[in-house]
Amino acid sequence: MKDLIGKLANIFKIPELKERIFYTFMVLAVFRLGSFIILPGVDSGTLVEMFNASQGSGILGIINTFVGGAFSRGAILALGIMPYISASIIIQLLAAAVPMIQKKQREGESGQKWINQLTRYLTVVITAGQSIGYIVNLQAQYPNAVPADSTLFFLTSIVILTSGTMFLVWLGERITESGIGNGVSLLIMIGIISEIPRALYNEGSSNPAMIFFIEIISLGVVTMAVVALTQATRKIPINYARRVMGNKIAGGMATTNRQYIPLKVNSAGVMPIIFAQSIMFVPATIATFFPKSDFWNAAGSAFGDPTGWVYNVVFAVLIIVFTYFYTAIVINPNEIADNLKRTGGFIPGVKPGKKTAEYIDSILTRITLPGSMFLATVAIFPSIAQSLGVSSGFSQFFGGTSLLIMIGVVLDTLQQIESYLLMRHYDGLMKTGRIKRTQGAPGVTV
Repeated sequence: MKDLIGKLANIFKIPELKERIFYTFMVLAVFRLGSFIILPGVDSGTLVEMFNASQGSGILGIINTFVGGAFSRGAILALGIMPYISASIIIQLLAAAVPMIQKKQREGESGQKWINQLTRYLTVVITAGQSIGYIVNLQAQYPNAVPADSTLFFLTSIVILTSGTMFLVWLGERITESGIGNGVSLLIMIGIISEIPRALYNEGSSNPAMIFFIEIISLGVVTMAVVALTQATRKIPINYARRVMGNKIAGGMATTNRQYIPLKVNSAGVMPIIFAQSIMFVPATIATFFPKSDFWNAAGSAFGDPTGWVYNVVFAVLIIVFTYFYTAIVINPNEIADNLKRTGGFIPGVKPGKKTAEYIDSILTRITLPGSMFLATVAIFPSIAQSLGVSSGFSQFFGGTSLLIMIGVVLDTLQQIESYLLMRHYDGLMKTGRIKRTQGAPGVTV
C-alpha cells in the first residue's frame, strides 16, 4: 500500500501531468453541473418519476445512463455527446466511398481539420433532429411535466439542446488537447459512473445480502474477463538483418531482446460498442416522429427493448461488423510491411513486402473474429443478467456497453499517465513498472 501511494505521488511531481489531470477534472465537473440545469418550463421532479416508471429500463434508460441522468431530468445536456458519435460514424463510412473525403484524409493536419469541421456541422443537423424527437416524445408521453402545446417551449428547447451538445463537443476537444485521455470517451464514462452509486444502493436494498454478494462477485468476474480481452495481444516475432554499427553488430543473432509486432485481439477498443449503440438509437428516435405508423411503432418497440431477442441479435451483429470495420481503419498491414522493409526487419519464413502484408492481414482477421464475438457476448450480457433476476438498473453495469466503455476508457487514460511517468523516469502505477503496452519493434506502427 505504501509503495502504491508513493507511485501515485509521482503523478504530482510532474507539473505538466498534474496540470492536465486537474484541468480534466475541472472540465468533467462543468459537464456534471450542466447535467443538472433544467430546460425552461420543465417540471424535473415529475418528469423523473414518470420516466423511471415507464421507460427507465428501455433504450431510453440506456441513453439516460450515458448522459448521467440528464435525459430523464430534462436538462440542457439531455442528448449528451452521442449525436457527435453518430456524425463521426457517418463521416467514417462516407470516407470509404467518397473520393473527396479520402483525399482530405491524406492531406495530413489540414485535411483532418476540414473533416472535423464537417463532422461538427453534421452533428448540429443530427442533434437538431434528435432534439425535435426528444421534445415531441416529452410532450406526448409526459404532458404533466412539460408544456404540451407551447411553440415557444418547442423552439427554445431545440436551440438549447443543440447548443448543449455542441458545448459538450467543445469540452471533449479541450480535454483531448489540454487534459489527459480522450475527451469524448471520458464524457461518456463520467456519465455512466455517476449512475453507479444509485444502482448499487437500489440493488443492495432490494435483495438479500447473499444474493447481492453473488451479483458483485459475478460482476468482478465479468470485469476481469473484459480487462483480459482489452489487454490480450498476438505477438508476431520479427528479426532484423545483421548490420555493423561502429564496433557493434545490430540485428541477426546479435539481437538479445526479441522484437515482435503486437496485434491486439480487440484492436478497435471500445469504439465498436459506441458505434453500434449509436445505430441502435436510430429506429427508436425515428419512431417518435411517426406515432401513428404501425411499422415504426413495431420497429420502435423492438429496438427500444434491450432485453428482446431482436435488439440483442442486431446489436451483436453490428458490434462484430464495426469491430472489423474499425480494426481496418486503425491497423494497416501494408503500412506495417513497408515500415518493416525500410528498417530491414522481416518475419521469419515470410517474404518482405506484399507477402508480409498478407500474412499480417490473415492473422489480424483470425484474431479479430473471436475478439469481436466475445465483445458482442459481453455487450448483451446485461440482458442475460436481467433474465436471471438482476434489476434493470443494475444490469446495465453487469457487463454490456457501460462496463466495456468504463474499462476501455480507464485503461487508455492510465496508459497515457503511465507514459508521462516513464518518460520522466518515475515508477509506473503498476507493481511490475508498467501497464501492458502495445510495444512493438522499431519503425513499426501498430
